[in-house]
Amino acid sequence: MRFPVLTKALALIAVLLALMMALASVTGIVRERESRLREAQASVADGLAGAQTLLGPVLRRACDERWDVMQGEGKERQLVTERRDFVLTSLPATLDIKAKADIAPRYRGIFKVNTYTLGSSFSAQWADLSALRPRAEHAGGRLHCEPPQVFVAVGDARGIRVATVTANQQALAILPGTGHGKHGRGFHAQLPAEWVDNSAAPLKLSVGLDLVGTGTLAFAPLGEITQLELRSDWPHPSFGGRFLPSKREVTAKGFTANWQLSALATSAPQELLTGAGLCAFGDIGPETNKTACVETFGLSFMDPISVYSLSDRATKYGLLFIALSFVAVGLVEVLRRLRVHPIQYLLVGCALSVFFLLLVSLSEHLAFEWAYLVASAACTVLLGFYGSFVLRGWTAGLAFGAGIAALFGTLYVLLQREQTALMLGSLLLFGVLVVIMVATRRIDWYALMTQMREGGQPKDVTPRTT
Repeated sequence: MRFPVLTKALALIAVLLALMMALASVTGIVRERESRLREAQASVADGLAGAQTLLGPVLRRACDERWDVMQGEGKERQLVTERRDFVLTSLPATLDIKAKADIAPRYRGIFKVNTYTLGSSFSAQWADLSALRPRAEHAGGRLHCEPPQVFVAVGDARGIRVATVTANQQALAILPGTGHGKHGRGFHAQLPAEWVDNSAAPLKLSVGLDLVGTGTLAFAPLGEITQLELRSDWPHPSFGGRFLPSKREVTAKGFTANWQLSALATSAPQELLTGAGLCAFGDIGPETNKTACVETFGLSFMDPISVYSLSDRATKYGLLFIALSFVAVGLVEVLRRLRVHPIQYLLVGCALSVFFLLLVSLSEHLAFEWAYLVASAACTVLLGFYGSFVLRGWTAGLAFGAGIAALFGTLYVLLQREQTALMLGSLLLFGVLVVIMVATRRIDWYALMTQMREGGQPKDVTPRTT
């Protein structure tokens, strides 16, 4: 062979390109499984109930005003009645919510979806109901109003199991729907009209609501003072929305979180009155951006460790780890004056690529830690065994296997330390560079390539020191 160094370099480049395609296929599998998981979540939400966002209780009253005006001229002049329809809305002065969410996992095939059962009680108080008393805007205007209503809106009404409303210690009949154009999903109850028209007494309202939902739970802070105490048996809450809890306690058995908000700190009441929609928790897409949604706060009941996101991150390190393994084999090839065929490099790279596929498949059935341990142990044993023949010695094979095990251990640390992964990865590369430079500092590369070009067995190319 006239140019053995160039030929082998081109062969190794071809091997790396083939392995890049293999890693890309593994990445595609990870993305496909993530898509299947989202489909499973959507399937459970379609069959049970989706994410829940609770808004209320809110008092509203539909009214109209009619007045007479003269229109036309001369003999065509006539009396015409005009009409104005409007809705009066009143929000509570204080809103105190106590809720408990119990997690109930559901499965679609091998995919786990977290659903929850929520038991909640709302205590709301109005100092007076003057906001529900209409005023005429035209001379001679005649006012007519429907009985006042209290409504509670939810993200998905299919999840409602039990709902009760008590006003001034009087139980009210529950009716489906809210009667509100923007927030139609939920329930409402009618209040006696005389409570509004002939009384200046405050109103105390209690709402009991049991419902189920999937994934996320959120509340809208509509009171001048809104307080929420939320308890759950879920040990991994992900709080979010526009407000984080003022106090929280998270243990292995669950969590307790408290929010206390003032109307001065939120625009939710104004957004409700101006017609903003009720959006799912965390939904800030183009069609439901922040300005189109009532402000909410809450949490997500998603699993803290996504095996697919971890597998995807691991696969991104795949080419680097394959390259490091090739460097290790190449160093041994040079220092021990061996000849390793590109096919043997390819097989080593294939074993490392299969590790990532094993990791994805096993993590769907085992805890990620155990899946990683089994996949890495299997590949380490295989590569150590194969390396003992490629590198011509059990000692070299064991050392190669130990190096592969160290790489797998380093990768696991990088996956667990997401915030410091860049720093750790940089230190790893620097350490590898130091080892390579120290190990090859006395090699005469010109002499080595000359010997390989001449086709002879490489001899000791380490220059003598005097």
